[in-house]
Amino acid sequence: MRKSTEVSSSSSRGESDDRAAAVGSLYDATPSKWRNVAKAAWDSFKENPDYHINEKGQVGANGQVYDVEGAAEATATSPLARKLKGRHLQMIAIGGSIGTGLFVGSGKALQQGGPASLLIAFSLIGGMLFCTVQALGEMAVLLPVAGSFSAYSTRFLDPAWGFAMGWNYAMQWLIVLPLEIVAAAITIKYWNSPVSSAVWVAIFLVMIIGINLVGVKGYGEAEFVFSIIKVIAVIGFIILGIILNVGGGQNGDYIGGRYWADPGAFNNGFQGLCSVFVIAAFAFAGTELVGLAAAETANPRKSLPTAVKQVFWRICLFYIVSLTLVGLLVPYSDPRLIGQSTSDAKASPFVIAIKNAGITGLDSVMNVVIMVSVLSVGNSAVYGSSRTLAALAEQGQAPRWLGYIDRQGRPLKAIGIASAFGFLAFLAASNKDEDAFVWMQALSGLSSIFTWGSICLAHIRFRKAWRIQGRSLDELAFRSQAGVIGSWIGFLFNILVICAQFWIAFSPVQPRYGEPIKGTSALVQNFFQAYLAVPVVLLCYIGYKVVYRTPFMRCKNMDLRTGVRELNLPQLLLDESIERASWPKWKKAYKFLC
Repeated sequence: MRKSTEVSSSSSRGESDDRAAAVGSLYDATPSKWRNVAKAAWDSFKENPDYHINEKGQVGANGQVYDVEGAAEATATSPLARKLKGRHLQMIAIGGSIGTGLFVGSGKALQQGGPASLLIAFSLIGGMLFCTVQALGEMAVLLPVAGSFSAYSTRFLDPAWGFAMGWNYAMQWLIVLPLEIVAAAITIKYWNSPVSSAVWVAIFLVMIIGINLVGVKGYGEAEFVFSIIKVIAVIGFIILGIILNVGGGQNGDYIGGRYWADPGAFNNGFQGLCSVFVIAAFAFAGTELVGLAAAETANPRKSLPTAVKQVFWRICLFYIVSLTLVGLLVPYSDPRLIGQSTSDAKASPFVIAIKNAGITGLDSVMNVVIMVSVLSVGNSAVYGSSRTLAALAEQGQAPRWLGYIDRQGRPLKAIGIASAFGFLAFLAASNKDEDAFVWMQALSGLSSIFTWGSICLAHIRFRKAWRIQGRSLDELAFRSQAGVIGSWIGFLFNILVICAQFWIAFSPVQPRYGEPIKGTSALVQNFFQAYLAVPVVLLCYIGYKVVYRTPFMRCKNMDLRTGVRELNLPQLLLDESIERASWPKWKKAYKFLC
């Protein structure tokens, strides 16, 4: 009996010792586990083993100082993470550029040109941008390289022009970031918040930097959510606008086309129309980001064509339809259209239309949407500037250290520079150095116009080189629906917008309310604030060309192979044709359009 008890006791002690050992090992393993996690996180910031830079000033195979071949190879083999999915690209394409340009800037356009000018200008700029994005999509599907359109300018036009375009585009987003963060803080004032603007600036800045440090997937997910909110808001306003226009408001008053008759369809004549062209172009800024994201997309052949096609529907539905309703619901003579800033929700024609209908609460909802739009633009600013700076460094057109890419595929130092510019928002939030911000903005004021024009011209040259080098259009994984003709239309229209901007800069539209722009000093200042980007871009181009003796790219010498994703295109097209044959007619029509 005693022996049995001893065995039982021994067994209990053994089990107890085993449990103690297990618990001890768990506690011992926990610090080790966290150490491993911390080490993995730290190691992710180390340099990517595939990271390499094309040396600035290196003599290439063509005997020139600038190595075009090396630049193409560097952007094609960039170790950026390829984690963006189809849904990310689609929402970036659909809602990426819906922001204060539509929600607030359209108010200034309506006031300066009237509802007819608003509709004509946005429709024509939208058509031009459709051609531009189609051209970009064709090149980006074939060559999803880092830097996208600035790299295409280097490869298909002139490395010096690629340098000028890349830095101009990067500067645009670097300046936009602090301005948009301040704008987000201003939207909070709509609710008379007692909290200092500097506090909101800090919160928004930390949020945007945090999203981009997560990596490209963090940017994609954030834009996915932001775009859904903006799309829902625009669709909701369209439904509400139709109801209000036909007399569904609180007073039951039918509006129809009343404001097109009084005060009228046009304001300030042809000059007013030209001024709206410029505002409309700025409102569409950011649409080209879908091409920049191609280098970080898992399958651009599948995802990018769908995203590019959806730009047409975004232009038609979200811009043209909503602005048609804005022109029907708000007269251009309404003094509230003159706001204190580009993010002043009180100057938004969307908010004014809601207030005119006597609906309470919805104006605050629209202000939230404007704030989300501003944060979305800030998020895109860090992404766009960091990727462009890294691509410039990879091509030897920027300081080498800017091209640093870590093991998670993040251009870490370029993100750091972009984030550092965000801290300038604290100066703006304290109402200091306002003039400095105005002139910094003027440096890249026409950046989008130059970018779009360069995309169209690069596509024209690319197609010519494709033909001269004996390649067939059937070899292209995606073809622009607008073709080369569309690229010529886009290129010429961008030139017309620059000419219109010159006229408006030289002879500005006088404000309906407020102090007129008169006197030599005021007119000269207005001209350079509107047109300073042109001489700066030309100076960058000429200076770089003289120093590095870059060649004009000849069609027969253009590199059409480096950077092409490996695809068995004939088999891929055959599989797709078999799949399409089984689709019903409605799906064939949908896939053709979307």
